[in-house]
Amino acid sequence: MGHRALLAGMSRRLLGREPTVLRAGVTISTCTALVAVAGGLLMRLADPESFPNYGKGLWWAVQTVTTVGYGDIVPTTVAGRSIATIVMLTGIAFISVLTAAIVAALVESARRRREAEAHDSTHAKLDEIMDRLAALEAAVKSPSG
Repeated sequence: MGHRALLAGMSRRLLGREPTVLRAGVTISTCTALVAVAGGLLMRLADPESFPNYGKGLWWAVQTVTTVGYGDIVPTTVAGRSIATIVMLTGIAFISVLTAAIVAALVESARRRREAEAHDSTHAKLDEIMDRLAALEAAVKSPSG
């Protein structure tokens, strides 16, 4: 089984249907949001000194997952930094996958457009050939006089 077939099968099992750019984007966005919220909430538990309330944890998670990272709040414990690593990697992966999905959609659109143009060109040439063939048949059938 090829890698494309394997990925398509995994996607169907994960998404429940044939994978599309939209479904993949929604799934990835949802997972990223869940990691950000969970990371923000866990940060309050893992590093309560730096994150005295859940609001600060969520604020930190949003700026971290979006790769903005103002640096106004930073984890200081090992557990906090471990959570931060997961949130950061998720943010980087989200941006990478989002960019790849957009590029894939644009490439697919261009491919379809080229295919349609080639199809139209082929039909025009076939029509021309049919017209010439009909003219030849008419010339052959007409009595030469």
